[in-house]
Amino acid sequence: MSEQVDLKLYGYWRSSATYRVRIALNLKALPYEYVPISLVADGGQHKTAEYQNINPSMLVPTFVDTDKDITLYQSLAIIEYLDEKYASGTQLMPKHTLDRARVRMYAQDIACDVQPLANSGVIKKSQTLFNANDEQTAAWSRYWISKGFTALSKKLAGRSGEYCYGYDITLVDVCLVPQVYNAERLGINMDEFPLLQKINRNCLTLDAFKDASPERQVDAK
Repeated sequence: MSEQVDLKLYGYWRSSATYRVRIALNLKALPYEYVPISLVADGGQHKTAEYQNINPSMLVPTFVDTDKDITLYQSLAIIEYLDEKYASGTQLMPKHTLDRARVRMYAQDIACDVQPLANSGVIKKSQTLFNANDEQTAAWSRYWISKGFTALSKKLAGRSGEYCYGYDITLVDVCLVPQVYNAERLGINMDEFPLLQKINRNCLTLDAFKDASPERQVDAK
């Protein structure tokens, strides 16, 4: 008889925010049930009444702890909750107050200032409002990702080691890897960002990152 798993993650295989949480759950060595929510099939399963009852924003990911009756939505909030609640696996936030603030700052550079501008919902709306074609929207995404990566490279230059913030995995690395995945999918040459490319490659040697990759998910298309 299989052991009951209390943690559930509703998400989409190629969602950057879902990807972050998958990485974090793996790094924390936490078993969880992955519930695919397609943003494409059936007109978007995130729009169904059933899913709206779970997440009224109709976005992914959604994290549920069925044992504690806890539901959380935003990826960074979910990851910090996991890091604070569970001592297992990798500690994703530093102990020193200033270091924690800096890690949050760099993570938000990616998750708040870069990724949303290339979000699929934003792209679809631009196509509707401005009649933009696929190449135009791809160029839009490349512009904002490249701009963000240029700034982030400068910010991390004096802070990074093997990973974004020294020699330990942190929340910043959890955010960076999905964004590099997006960048490469859109045709950005990561040779232009050697520091970020190095860090990404270091992360992808770890099973926690490899197992969270989009192509390894049950809903990958």
